Amino acid sequence: MQVATQGELDAFIAQYPDIQMLEVLMPDMNGIFRCKRIHRSEFQALVSGSLKSVASQPLVTTMGEYSDEVDPKLVAGEPDKKLLPIAGSFAPIPWLTSPTGQLIASLGEMDGGPAWVDPRNVLARVLQRFAESGLTPVVATEMEFYLVAPGDGVVPVPLLGRIPGTGMQQQGIQYAMAEDLWEHDAFLNDVRIACELQGVPLTTIHCEFAPGQWEINTHHVRDPLVACDHALLLKRIVKGVALKHGISATFMAKPFAASAGCGMHIHASLYDADSVNVFSDSRSEQTPAISDLLRHAIGGMAHTMPAAMAIFAPNANSYRRFVPGTYVPMSPCWGYNHRDVSLRIPVSNLDNRRVEHRVAGADANPYLVVAAILAGMHYGITHGCEPGPMVPENTLLPEQQAVLPNRWEYALDEFARSAVLQDYLGKSYCSVFQTMRGAECDAFHARISNLDYEWYLRAV
Repeated sequence: MQVATQGELDAFIAQYPDIQMLEVLMPDMNGIFRCKRIHRSEFQALVSGSLKSVASQPLVTTMGEYSDEVDPKLVAGEPDKKLLPIAGSFAPIPWLTSPTGQLIASLGEMDGGPAWVDPRNVLARVLQRFAESGLTPVVATEMEFYLVAPGDGVVPVPLLGRIPGTGMQQQGIQYAMAEDLWEHDAFLNDVRIACELQGVPLTTIHCEFAPGQWEINTHHVRDPLVACDHALLLKRIVKGVALKHGISATFMAKPFAASAGCGMHIHASLYDADSVNVFSDSRSEQTPAISDLLRHAIGGMAHTMPAAMAIFAPNANSYRRFVPGTYVPMSPCWGYNHRDVSLRIPVSNLDNRRVEHRVAGADANPYLVVAAILAGMHYGITHGCEPGPMVPENTLLPEQQAVLPNRWEYALDEFARSAVLQDYLGKSYCSVFQTMRGAECDAFHARISNLDYEWYLRAV
């Protein structure tokens, strides 16, 4: 990990001399940037490594709470960790009226080593396995989200297009409709501007398979850590720009019961030291021309997928997305040019042969998602895992056996039993992840919802 230097800070201030405050962005276990603002007088202290953060900060629940059920040997006494500013992450925040900048910070031990509590370091741990093998993963993300209409009610509704000359809203899916791009042009243009200012390589924007739903893709990069930074920054940009425009955005996996869920699709390929894509077989006459290495990688990802569901679907709402017939896979199947499968090989040439992992929700932590995907990939390659038969192109997917856990608590049980994920992600991190996500699961189920009253209060 490269740490930002005083020279980088000086160059940033020279480019943006009005900046008075800096938001320090620290990713937590949930894929949420926890943030503190520091005054300009503290900027130098940040790049010199003098600023600290408490060890439990990235280990909280979605609600920002910490559980005392965590093994006290791991973070007892709330020890400080160093805040390490990530090189290349200084950027202005264009949706704020105050002159404010931002940068991403990782957590380090007091001796300067990586702190195991930081999800960025969990991914870096997995990437080290590939580096030792002389292999480099290349990653890109696709993020789906909903724009939410302004309102004062307790139930959100998606922001729909307007039918010109009427007071009616546009109904129906209207996938990739140009008029939606036109109507939200100001919002989308501000998203583009913010992405360019913050170094997020936006490539494509279109409205998705549900009213009010959108997808934004980012360009692939040779550093998966940076790709995950892009994914989390993109979520922040979309939410920040939406707020500026008087609306809101959500990356919940299933915010609306009758509409499609929101996924985070990960495209991953693998290159050797000579920049040759090792997922391709140039001697093969098959379509697709895939190597044994890719087949084994898919076998490993299929093998670890049930245990990794606690990462791919990290909360109660996540499991509402897994509905048959909605392009959301229910089993670890694979195929070429087929969007019903969980592990899809897109149409590609020998140089950009890749696999698209289609299981994770947009609500998941991108660092942990990519760490789990690459852990499965590496495990499959080193153990020669076979993925089973490929789903043929232009065929209906057979009825899927429910191999993947379909409830939060089932997924956490699978995760707890996985020796493979503990080996790759780290036993300490897996232990705290299990404890904290389990605590949130228990708290969720302990709440009495309106549905309890609607169904049972009078009837029973």
